[in-house]
Amino acid sequence: MADVALNPEFKPDVLEAGRRLFTQQCEFLRGVLKLDDMPHADLPEITFAGRSNVGKSSLINVLTGRKSLARTSVTPGRTQEINFFDLGARLILSDLPGYGFAQAPKDKVEVWTDFIKKYLKGRPTLRRALVLIDSRHGLKDVDRQIMKLMDDSAVNYQIVMTKADKVKPGPLSDARDAIAKELSEHVAAHPEIYVTSSDDGFGIADLRAALSELAKPE
Repeated sequence: MADVALNPEFKPDVLEAGRRLFTQQCEFLRGVLKLDDMPHADLPEITFAGRSNVGKSSLINVLTGRKSLARTSVTPGRTQEINFFDLGARLILSDLPGYGFAQAPKDKVEVWTDFIKKYLKGRPTLRRALVLIDSRHGLKDVDRQIMKLMDDSAVNYQIVMTKADKVKPGPLSDARDAIAKELSEHVAAHPEIYVTSSDDGFGIADLRAALSELAKPE
């Protein structure tokens, strides 16, 4: 598997804080299609964004240690709502609809896109957006579009590479470096990149640790 140096290093106590956070009960709150239906914004919030089938639902499931907390689908664009989850009354997780390959009428895709824009700009407790990138493919134009949207909206975002187990260490490191080079040109991008695999667990402890630092204190 990839060299652990691909991910930022954390002290043992921070890794343990991440482990504890994600062993807390995680409850599905609701799926929403309208801003008025969103849960009350009273906890720090992290949102997961990415192209259809990049592995958002799988990553949420493995982070929380559940098998089916977030629904997964082999049909691109099936998730149409923003799904919200409460993690131990310390952190809200939200799963955005996949973008790029939605199998739906163009007018419906435009409605979803406008909804996501309004969510990103108007959610006061949103601490960070995680933009998931398939390690096999790197950044695509649709990813760059959402990154620009977040830059324009002053939404702090961070790249999480998924499906790292499907790429050999050398090409994986090269892909990470290429993404890092592009990130330097984006004003709202967090400089650290996380490389993960939902299948073998690579990088999951590191990502849990990073997210625990954004959660409501214990």
